[in-house]
Amino acid sequence: MSGGPTVFLVGAGPGDPGLLTLRAVELLGSADVVLYDRLIPPGALRHARPEAELVYVGKQGGGPQMPQEEIDRLLVEHGRAGRRVVRLKGGDPLVFGRGGEEALRLREAGIEFEIVPGITAGVAAPAYAGIPVTHRELASGVAFVTGHENPDKPESMLDWAALARFPGTLVFYMGVRALPHIAEKLQAEGRKADEPVAVIERGTLPGQRTLVGTLADIAERAQLSGIRAPAVTLVGPVAALRGDLAWLERRPLHGRTIAVTRARAQASPLAARLRDLGAEVIEAPAIRTESLPAEVPDLAGYDLLVVSSPNGARELFARLFEGGKDARALAGLKVAAMGPGTARALKEGGVRADVVPERSVAEGMVEALAGIEIRRALVARGKEGRDVLPDALRQRGAEVDVLALYETVPEPLDGEAIAAVAAADYVTFTSASTVRHLLAAAGALPGAKLASIGPATSAELRAHGREPDVEADPHTPDGLVDAVLADARS
Repeated sequence: MSGGPTVFLVGAGPGDPGLLTLRAVELLGSADVVLYDRLIPPGALRHARPEAELVYVGKQGGGPQMPQEEIDRLLVEHGRAGRRVVRLKGGDPLVFGRGGEEALRLREAGIEFEIVPGITAGVAAPAYAGIPVTHRELASGVAFVTGHENPDKPESMLDWAALARFPGTLVFYMGVRALPHIAEKLQAEGRKADEPVAVIERGTLPGQRTLVGTLADIAERAQLSGIRAPAVTLVGPVAALRGDLAWLERRPLHGRTIAVTRARAQASPLAARLRDLGAEVIEAPAIRTESLPAEVPDLAGYDLLVVSSPNGARELFARLFEGGKDARALAGLKVAAMGPGTARALKEGGVRADVVPERSVAEGMVEALAGIEIRRALVARGKEGRDVLPDALRQRGAEVDVLALYETVPEPLDGEAIAAVAAADYVTFTSASTVRHLLAAAGALPGAKLASIGPATSAELRAHGREPDVEADPHTPDGLVDAVLADARS
């Protein structure tokens, strides 16, 4: 075949979504078909096009299996059909990932391919545990070893005597079940019984656990601790450095699970900051927004435009563009933005807000506009917005028109998402609508702490019989994160 590769064997990295390479994201966004494994990062498939065909070909020990021959057949079939295929594998495709076998099968079929490396767990998991696999004084080399050999082979291909003599770090993949055998064989061939060992479960993910011991006791300790796959085992003096170099567990929200319930398009920045602080984040959008058929009136007759949310700002610009206009249509208007997030959304459209209240609530906007003469105002908002601001401006003698640009509707959550939210340490709410729709779907959430972005959201919680455990001040997503952080530290 000619015209470049049609099949891409892509490493998805060890689990942390932030370790997915730019090339992997680019290819996912252009793929017609994605054949993906079990151990890919959460959310990786969101980079795929909505119309892409997503095919799960994962394998799990003791669970359902797709034969490798079937995976090869799918790669060849889609490749021959001229489809752009991404074979997405956890870690690196050529490190215990059978990528080499798949590449050979494609070559035999005459199909062009590209191999995209990924960060392998044998390096990444120890790094997240604070363990360097090499060290100038402790380990001048590293060997990657499978802890789960092909059961069909007549005898082991591992040279245990050579591994025991290896002057560096040994990293075993997929070796949890074989840990007693690994420790026994290494000691029998001369590796010291007191040599440090670390077992790292779910490496680079929020639930990562690290167990440190010695060759003599690590198998027993792992059994007592309930260590499970996926995990890597590291043998060597560098494992002792964890006590000094551990960093993941020092993040202030490490070990906390936090549910984010705002609309998916807005959830990412909030979720990203929580993850940066070490939290395991459950993205469970309880709402989504839908555009309403609305036309922006002639703005020449207004002296004030109030935009109540980032969604309102984006919808406003969309309507202007549909009418052949742009940010210049707002020239001469005083523009007020309900909070820094709305101000940022306006700035992205080329408009700098004149007024941004200190408190991102309607009452704060009323205060911020107190000294400004207003004859006629336009409030661009969602259909469900509160009337506090329009009523206050009318009481001052202003003529006020409300432009409803979008409405908030419930986003269905499946049983798995609801169960994850119910088990969270904190559930965050960024609007009254997230309260209404999440509690309607998941119930009262008696075991979780409820974190509210501000007074209106807290009032909605109280209307549902729940007192917020945490309320943000300032009433912004950043303020919400800071409030959760302060509560977690208390």
